[in-house]
Amino acid sequence: MKVTRTAIPEVLLIEPRVFGDDRGSFFESWNQRAFDQAVGREVRFVQDNHSTSVRNVLRGLHYQVREPQGKLVRVVEGEVFDVVVDLRRSSPTFGRWVGERLGGSGSPMLWVPEGFAHGFLVLSERAQFLYKTTEYYAPQHERTLLWSDPAVGIAWPMAGAPLLKASDAAGRPLAEAETFP
Repeated sequence: MKVTRTAIPEVLLIEPRVFGDDRGSFFESWNQRAFDQAVGREVRFVQDNHSTSVRNVLRGLHYQVREPQGKLVRVVEGEVFDVVVDLRRSSPTFGRWVGERLGGSGSPMLWVPEGFAHGFLVLSERAQFLYKTTEYYAPQHERTLLWSDPAVGIAWPMAGAPLLKASDAAGRPLAEAETFP
């Protein structure tokens, strides 16, 4: 697999080796040993989540203030613009974001460590989004960073308003958000 550090070095773009011929293709979608080596530590995943969304759905920017989740995300159908925002106050990249297009034939994945808000915008007619988490979902600790906060300045690739869940539309701006040390 090919591992590329993003502008926020802890956030990794992971591209598996895809083998193809006239029958189709094959790739190893998960290997614990290779993943741990790529991130430089042992990571234990406890939950897999799978969502299906239509074009222009924006989910996020979600995070858990207690029991924070690391996420390994990928798209199994369609294409999304995936966004990660650093919420670690002690980090030199606090408040900055990175975005990657995920989907397509290369099956890239993104590693989102604990301490980050995460969300995505569906660019295709439909997308299936699959992700592993390092902690169980804890709704009492879930928070939402406002997707459109000008202080963060995410350049979402869309025309018009996204389709949002009410709680995502009511997210808090960075200046009011609960963050990590």
